[in-house]
Parts: sequence; structure tokens; C-alpha cells
Amino acid sequence: MCQDYCITPREVHYACMIDLLGRAGHLDEARDFMKSIPFAPDANVWGALLGACRMYGNIDLGKHAAECLFQLEPQNAAKYVLLSNIYAAAGRWDDVAKVRRIMKDRGVQKQPGCSWIEVKNKVHTFMVEDKSHPQTEEIYSTLEDLARQMEAAGYVPDTNFVLHDVEMEQKEHSLYHHSEKLAIAFGLISTLPGIPIRIMKNLRVCGDCHTATKFISKIVQREIIIRDANRFHHFKDGLCSCGDYW
Repeated sequence: MCQDYCITPREVHYACMIDLLGRAGHLDEARDFMKSIPFAPDANVWGALLGACRMYGNIDLGKHAAECLFQLEPQNAAKYVLLSNIYAAAGRWDDVAKVRRIMKDRGVQKQPGCSWIEVKNKVHTFMVEDKSHPQTEEIYSTLEDLARQMEAAGYVPDTNFVLHDVEMEQKEHSLYHHSEKLAIAFGLISTLPGIPIRIMKNLRVCGDCHTATKFISKIVQREIIIRDANRFHHFKDGLCSCGDYW
């Protein structure tokens, strides 16, 4: 980079390298690469490493990255949630509770996840397991029908994304009622066949909802576009434009 393009690497370049190595599963290489950074790693670098640890379940390295982030961005709730996700996926519920206590003690507020869709010039907003919409019964009935079709097509709910210590059946039930799935179901019953469904979400779409939306797009033969906190996801015929890399 320096020799061929006369560009001096900045923090953002190192963060991109950590992100690339981490997403490819080379966590040890990413950690070693961080040691070569000629300055103290910033929140972007540690955040990239923490995200990779969440993806691959590396608890020890994830904890270290999170602790560094807590010092750099003590009020950033997303980083606490990521560490909590790592613990929850490993079934370490005592550690999940510990992270929540730390957030409470430090006054860190987690932003509630929500999804919204505009139909006929009106915005409809949904929270997880939301039952406040006038068409709730039809929405939930549509989700039940989709669930049966998805499971017949090979979909298996990823309960790692349920961050509560509850029974497996209850975890699967909770996953089906995430806000983006509710918004998709409403979009299906409120628009004509073949019309693309466009949804906005204030947080990163969870892995299970991402997988489920791929199945739904193929089953109903609709394009589904979701704009989450990270990027646009364009689902069509069972595939996503992000290539499952977000």
C-alpha cells in the first residue's frame, strides 16, 4: 500500500483488515495483525474483532475486545449487547446477567429493536412479538403458514439468537415473532403479489431473520429489501445481495 500507491494506512484501513480476517474466521491472525498496528487500536478495530468473535463464538478473545471497547465507548450499548450475544450463544447465562448488570450500573440503555414498512403512504411499525397492530391476527396467521412452508423447505430456526434462558420450543416461538418478520408478513397481506416489500430496521438484522427472509423470498416469489443499521439486504429467489456477509 505504501510502496505501490504511496498511501499511508490509517485507522480505517487497519479496521478493514481486521474485519476481513475476522469474517474469514482467521481470528488468531487478526489478533496478531493488531499487534503490528503502529498506534493504539481505536473502537473501529476492536469492534471489527468483537463482531468476528460473535460470528465464530470465540468467548475469550471476544471478552477482551469488549473490555477494550467499554473503555473507549462506555455508553455504546451495541458493544455490551454483542458480548451478551456471545455468552448467550454459549449458554453462559450467568455471564449474560453480569453484562446486563454492568449496563444497568453504568446507565447504558439498549435501543429497542423495531422494523417499519410503508403501505399506502402510511408507516406501520413493529416491535418483537408486537400485537398492537389492528391486523395482528392476520399477521400472525400468515407467519404460521410461512413457518410451515419454511420448515418443509429445510429452514431450521437458529435459537442462538434468542438471548434468554428458556426452553427450546419457547425460543423457536420467539424467533418467529421478531419485528422484521412481522413487518414482512404485514407487507405480504397488504400488497399485491409480485410487488417488492421494503422494510427498514433500526438495528442489525439478526442471523435467523436473515436466513428466514431468504426462504420467504423464494417461497412467495417476492423481492424483499431490508435496510438495517449496517446495509441494504436485497433478497430474491432465496439469496441475499450481501452474500451472507454483513
